[in-house]
Amino acid sequence: MCSHYHGLQQREHYRRHFGVEPPAELGRHDLWPGYAGVFIRRRPDGEAGAEVAAPAEAVNGLFGLVPHWSPDTTITRFTYNARSESVGRKPSFRDAWRRAQHCIIAAETFFEPDWRSGRAVPTCIRRQDGAPMGFAGLWSSWTSPKGDLVLSYTLLTIPAADHPLLRLMHKPSDEKRMVVILPDDAYGPWLTASAGQSQGFMRAFPADQLRASVPGGHLS
Repeated sequence: MCSHYHGLQQREHYRRHFGVEPPAELGRHDLWPGYAGVFIRRRPDGEAGAEVAAPAEAVNGLFGLVPHWSPDTTITRFTYNARSESVGRKPSFRDAWRRAQHCIIAAETFFEPDWRSGRAVPTCIRRQDGAPMGFAGLWSSWTSPKGDLVLSYTLLTIPAADHPLLRLMHKPSDEKRMVVILPDDAYGPWLTASAGQSQGFMRAFPADQLRASVPGGHLS
Protein backbone atom coordinates (compact mmCIF):
# COMPACT_ATOMS: atom_id res chain seq x y z
CA MET A 1 0.00 0.00 0.00
CA CYS A 2 1.17 3.54 -0.59
CA SER A 3 0.43 6.31 1.89
CA HIS A 4 3.37 8.61 1.13
CA TYR A 5 4.60 10.10 -2.13
CA HIS A 6 6.10 13.26 -3.58
CA GLY A 7 3.80 15.13 -5.89
CA LEU A 8 5.11 16.57 -9.14
CA GLN A 9 6.14 20.20 -8.67
CA GLN A 10 7.72 21.10 -12.03
CA ARG A 11 5.08 22.94 -14.05
CA GLU A 12 6.72 22.23 -17.37
CA HIS A 13 6.58 18.48 -16.68
CA TYR A 14 2.79 18.67 -16.45
CA ARG A 15 2.71 20.24 -19.90
CA ARG A 16 5.38 18.11 -21.55
CA HIS A 17 4.79 14.74 -19.90
CA PHE A 18 1.04 14.76 -19.25
CA GLY A 19 -0.22 17.30 -21.77
CA VAL A 20 -2.10 19.44 -19.26
CA GLU A 21 -1.77 22.91 -17.81
CA PRO A 22 -0.85 22.71 -14.11
CA PRO A 23 -3.24 24.32 -11.62
CA ALA A 24 -2.37 27.63 -10.01
CA GLU A 25 -1.69 25.84 -6.71
CA LEU A 26 0.34 22.64 -6.86
CA GLY A 27 -0.47 21.54 -3.33
CA ARG A 28 2.08 19.91 -1.07
CA HIS A 29 5.22 18.26 -2.33
CA ASP A 30 5.36 15.73 0.53
CA LEU A 31 1.96 14.05 0.48
CA TRP A 32 0.17 11.92 3.08
CA PRO A 33 -3.53 11.00 3.36
CA GLY A 34 -5.71 14.06 3.93
CA TYR A 35 -3.23 16.47 2.34
CA ALA A 36 -4.06 18.48 -0.78
CA GLY A 37 -2.39 17.27 -3.98
CA VAL A 38 -2.92 17.38 -7.73
CA PHE A 39 -4.59 14.85 -9.98
CA ILE A 40 -5.36 14.76 -13.70
CA ARG A 41 -8.79 13.81 -15.00
CA ARG A 42 -10.77 13.87 -18.20
CA ARG A 43 -12.50 17.23 -18.38
CA PRO A 44 -16.11 16.63 -17.23
CA ASP A 45 -18.78 16.83 -19.93
CA GLY A 46 -20.09 20.32 -20.37
CA GLU A 47 -16.98 22.04 -19.00
CA ALA A 48 -14.95 22.08 -22.20
CA GLY A 49 -15.92 25.03 -24.39
CA ALA A 50 -14.95 25.54 -27.99
CA GLU A 51 -11.90 27.49 -26.88
CA VAL A 52 -10.59 24.60 -24.76
CA ALA A 53 -8.29 22.31 -26.71
CA ALA A 54 -7.12 19.95 -23.97
CA PRO A 55 -9.47 17.05 -23.15
CA ALA A 56 -7.85 16.62 -19.72
CA GLU A 57 -7.21 18.93 -16.80
CA ALA A 58 -5.06 19.01 -13.65
CA VAL A 59 -6.99 19.95 -10.51
CA ASN A 60 -6.46 20.06 -6.76
CA GLY A 61 -7.95 17.48 -4.44
CA LEU A 62 -7.53 15.62 -1.16
CA PHE A 63 -5.35 12.52 -1.08
CA GLY A 64 -7.91 9.97 0.10
CA LEU A 65 -11.24 9.59 -1.66
CA VAL A 66 -14.26 11.19 0.03
CA PRO A 67 -17.47 9.48 -1.17
CA HIS A 68 -20.58 11.60 -1.57
CA TRP A 69 -22.21 10.06 1.51
CA SER A 70 -19.35 10.75 3.94
CA PRO A 71 -20.21 13.15 6.82
CA ASP A 72 -16.71 14.71 6.74
CA THR A 73 -13.25 14.35 5.24
CA THR A 74 -11.66 12.28 8.02
CA ILE A 75 -12.40 9.21 5.91
CA THR A 76 -9.30 10.10 3.86
CA ARG A 77 -7.25 8.33 6.53
CA PHE A 78 -8.69 5.03 5.27
CA THR A 79 -9.41 5.66 1.56
CA TYR A 80 -6.05 6.66 0.11
CA ASN A 81 -5.63 3.24 -1.59
CA ALA A 82 -8.23 1.14 -3.42
CA ARG A 83 -7.64 -2.57 -4.02
CA SER A 84 -8.24 -3.37 -7.69
CA GLU A 85 -9.73 -6.76 -6.82
CA SER A 86 -12.55 -5.31 -4.70
CA VAL A 87 -12.82 -1.66 -5.73
CA GLY A 88 -16.13 -2.24 -7.52
CA ARG A 89 -17.74 -3.65 -4.37
CA LYS A 90 -16.45 -1.33 -1.64
CA PRO A 91 -18.96 1.40 -0.67
CA SER A 92 -16.23 4.05 -0.58
CA PHE A 93 -15.07 3.43 -4.15
CA ARG A 94 -17.75 1.60 -6.13
CA ASP A 95 -19.54 4.69 -7.48
CA ALA A 96 -16.33 6.23 -8.81
CA TRP A 97 -15.29 2.86 -10.29
CA ARG A 98 -18.65 2.20 -11.97
CA ARG A 99 -18.71 5.73 -13.38
CA ALA A 100 -15.14 5.31 -14.67
CA GLN A 101 -13.99 8.43 -12.83
CA HIS A 102 -10.41 7.66 -13.70
CA CYS A 103 -7.55 9.97 -12.86
CA ILE A 104 -3.77 10.12 -12.99
CA ILE A 105 -1.73 11.20 -9.99
CA ALA A 106 1.49 12.87 -11.14
CA ALA A 107 4.38 11.97 -8.84
CA GLU A 108 8.14 12.21 -8.59
CA THR A 109 8.63 9.33 -6.16
CA PHE A 110 6.79 7.16 -3.66
CA PHE A 111 7.95 5.62 -0.42
CA GLU A 112 7.73 2.14 1.07
CA PRO A 113 9.44 0.52 4.10
CA ASP A 114 12.10 -2.12 3.44
CA TRP A 115 12.04 -4.58 6.36
CA ARG A 116 14.73 -7.05 5.24
CA SER A 117 17.11 -5.80 7.94
CA GLY A 118 14.50 -6.43 10.64
CA ARG A 119 13.51 -2.78 10.90
CA ALA A 120 11.71 -0.34 8.62
CA VAL A 121 14.10 1.48 6.29
CA PRO A 122 12.34 4.28 4.38
CA THR A 123 12.85 3.55 0.71
CA CYS A 124 12.30 5.98 -2.14
CA ILE A 125 11.11 4.47 -5.43
CA ARG A 126 11.24 6.33 -8.74
CA ARG A 127 11.47 5.65 -12.44
CA GLN A 128 14.86 4.52 -13.64
CA ASP A 129 14.83 7.10 -16.44
CA GLY A 130 14.03 9.97 -14.05
CA ALA A 131 10.71 10.78 -15.72
CA PRO A 132 7.61 11.60 -13.66
CA MET A 133 5.34 8.74 -12.67
CA GLY A 134 1.62 8.62 -13.36
CA PHE A 135 -0.35 6.54 -10.86
CA ALA A 136 -3.74 5.18 -11.87
CA GLY A 137 -6.46 6.42 -9.53
CA LEU A 138 -10.10 7.31 -9.06
CA TRP A 139 -11.53 10.70 -8.19
CA SER A 140 -14.75 11.86 -6.59
CA SER A 141 -16.53 15.03 -5.53
CA TRP A 142 -18.14 15.72 -2.17
CA THR A 143 -20.26 18.59 -0.92
CA SER A 144 -19.48 19.74 2.60
CA PRO A 145 -22.22 20.69 5.10
CA LYS A 146 -21.36 24.31 4.25
CA GLY A 147 -21.99 23.70 0.56
CA ASP A 148 -18.34 23.66 -0.54
CA LEU A 149 -17.38 21.29 -3.35
CA VAL A 150 -14.37 19.14 -2.43
CA LEU A 151 -12.53 16.96 -4.95
CA SER A 152 -10.53 13.93 -3.80
CA TYR A 153 -8.68 10.92 -5.18
CA THR A 154 -7.35 7.47 -4.33
CA LEU A 155 -4.49 5.36 -5.70
CA LEU A 156 -5.34 1.96 -7.18
CA THR A 157 -3.22 -0.97 -6.00
CA ILE A 158 -2.52 -4.51 -7.21
CA PRO A 159 -0.83 -7.60 -5.68
CA ALA A 160 2.98 -7.43 -5.65
CA ALA A 161 4.05 -10.78 -4.19
CA ASP A 162 5.73 -11.68 -7.49
CA HIS A 163 7.19 -8.25 -8.27
CA PRO A 164 11.00 -8.42 -8.01
CA LEU A 165 11.26 -5.02 -6.30
CA LEU A 166 8.00 -4.25 -4.50
CA ARG A 167 7.81 -7.70 -2.88
CA LEU A 168 10.83 -6.61 -0.83
CA MET A 169 8.84 -3.87 0.86
CA HIS A 170 6.87 -4.09 4.15
CA LYS A 171 7.13 -6.78 6.81
CA PRO A 172 7.44 -10.40 5.64
CA SER A 173 4.07 -11.11 7.25
CA ASP A 174 2.33 -8.22 5.47
CA GLU A 175 0.43 -8.56 2.22
CA LYS A 176 2.58 -7.34 -0.66
CA ARG A 177 0.93 -4.68 -2.81
CA MET A 178 1.95 -1.87 -5.14
CA VAL A 179 0.46 1.18 -6.79
CA VAL A 180 -0.47 0.98 -10.47
CA ILE A 181 2.16 2.97 -12.37
CA LEU A 182 0.86 3.63 -15.85
CA PRO A 183 3.10 3.41 -18.93
CA ASP A 184 3.38 6.74 -20.73
CA ASP A 185 1.28 5.57 -23.67
CA ALA A 186 -1.57 4.54 -21.32
CA TYR A 187 -2.32 8.01 -19.93
CA GLY A 188 -4.89 9.00 -22.53
CA PRO A 189 -6.49 5.55 -22.82
CA TRP A 190 -6.84 5.29 -19.02
CA LEU A 191 -8.62 8.64 -18.74
CA THR A 192 -11.08 7.74 -21.48
CA ALA A 193 -11.57 4.04 -20.67
CA SER A 194 -15.00 2.75 -19.76
CA ALA A 195 -15.74 0.98 -16.49
CA GLY A 196 -15.65 -2.34 -18.32
CA GLN A 197 -12.15 -1.63 -19.60
CA SER A 198 -10.69 -0.52 -16.27
CA GLN A 199 -9.28 -3.85 -15.12
CA GLY A 200 -7.15 -4.10 -18.25
CA PHE A 201 -4.95 -1.31 -16.89
CA MET A 202 -4.29 -3.01 -13.55
CA ARG A 203 -0.79 -4.26 -14.43
CA ALA A 204 2.56 -4.12 -12.66
CA PHE A 205 5.21 -1.68 -13.85
CA PRO A 206 8.43 -3.52 -14.84
CA ALA A 207 10.91 -3.73 -11.96
CA ASP A 208 13.87 -3.02 -14.23
CA GLN A 209 12.34 0.37 -15.03
CA LEU A 210 12.24 1.38 -11.36
CA ARG A 211 14.99 2.41 -8.96
CA ALA A 212 14.89 2.16 -5.18
CA SER A 213 17.19 4.27 -3.05
CA VAL A 214 17.84 4.14 0.68
CA PRO A 215 20.04 6.23 2.97
CA GLY A 216 23.63 5.47 2.01
CA GLY A 217 23.02 3.46 -1.13
CA HIS A 218 20.71 1.82 -3.66
CA LEU A 219 18.61 -1.29 -3.68
CA SER A 220 18.47 -1.45 -7.45
